[in-house]
Amino acid sequence: MTRKNYIFTSESVSEGHPDKVCDRISDAVLDAFLAADPQSRVACETFATTDRVVIGGEVRGPGEVIQRVEEIARECVRDIGYEQEGFHWANMKVDSYLHAQSAHIAQGVDKEGAGDQGIMFGYAVEETDALMPAPIHYSHAILRRLAEVRKSGAAPDLGPDAKSQLSLRYEDGKPVEVTQLVLSTQHASENQTSDDIRAIVEPYIREVLPEGWLTKATEWWVNPTGTFVIGGPDGDAGLTGRKIIVDTYGGAAPHGGGAFSGKDPTKVDRSAAYAARYLAKNVVAAGLAHRCVIQLSYAIGVAKPLSIYAETYGTGEVSEEVIEKAVAEVMDLTPRGIRDHLQLNRPIYQRTAAYGHFGRAPEVDGGFSWERTDLVEALKSVIG
Repeated sequence: MTRKNYIFTSESVSEGHPDKVCDRISDAVLDAFLAADPQSRVACETFATTDRVVIGGEVRGPGEVIQRVEEIARECVRDIGYEQEGFHWANMKVDSYLHAQSAHIAQGVDKEGAGDQGIMFGYAVEETDALMPAPIHYSHAILRRLAEVRKSGAAPDLGPDAKSQLSLRYEDGKPVEVTQLVLSTQHASENQTSDDIRAIVEPYIREVLPEGWLTKATEWWVNPTGTFVIGGPDGDAGLTGRKIIVDTYGGAAPHGGGAFSGKDPTKVDRSAAYAARYLAKNVVAAGLAHRCVIQLSYAIGVAKPLSIYAETYGTGEVSEEVIEKAVAEVMDLTPRGIRDHLQLNRPIYQRTAAYGHFGRAPEVDGGFSWERTDLVEALKSVIG
């Protein structure tokens, strides 16, 4: 039986976290290729350390984009806000080692098959309006708000690098209280104490958390080590694809292991994970379950998914077998079918690189299309 009373913790990291800097650059390169040619193939990885960014991977697309990679990387770092000794957008060295996609991989994709084997999970739950687990949803919200006030000039002492972590107490299966709140953020001066930083960030944290969740019993841990002036890739090396739990459900649901950033939508690591979230969200939005996981599996070069699995943790209004059949009927789950249905061959990925790939509002240009709930009526009709 599913537990009803417990404490669960999730963390998020800001756009200035070293790994997120790398995710951002990789996705910006991807967007540049897709803007130039929607059929481009991209698998771009980025490594960042003190005043150095290294970009590598396999691509197939317009050659002029490769010539712009250094410019793209610098613009990402500038927008994030790094102008510090040890990591500065104008001074860092950028090396690019992008090269042509393997013909052996391309042959499977060109036949409309999956770009790799693998398993992908999607999840939705009635804990927030976005149908996301509350701990990760609000961990993202805290850092997104702090980035806004940092960039607007309202909180100029905050730096780009930050991490948040929320432990939420659940009562009868619903989040009711923050028991522990952790916030570590880069700041301007070594003379600033943890209390000084808490005074800056606390009003913004209170803005984004639901009323009543912060109580007298909530324990705050703001910059618990004290000083956090050296941040970003100067303080810790970064690499694309190292924040897969931050990117998804904060540990509240299974993960297939594949990262997202820098991968074009022929890679099912990304596109099928988006499709699985889309299906799980629509199942919950349709009232077929209060909580749902969808798993999809693929083989390289094979178009049809090898398996479809649903789990509703005892919250379903219909059986999992019925849901599995229904989701296969309302959406073509071949790699091409997913790309067409969600219109993924567009430059919409750089914005996903921080604050989560899920739980975001669908955008007019097709960004976060997998967050739509436009399959609700189709699912109800199929199930009857």
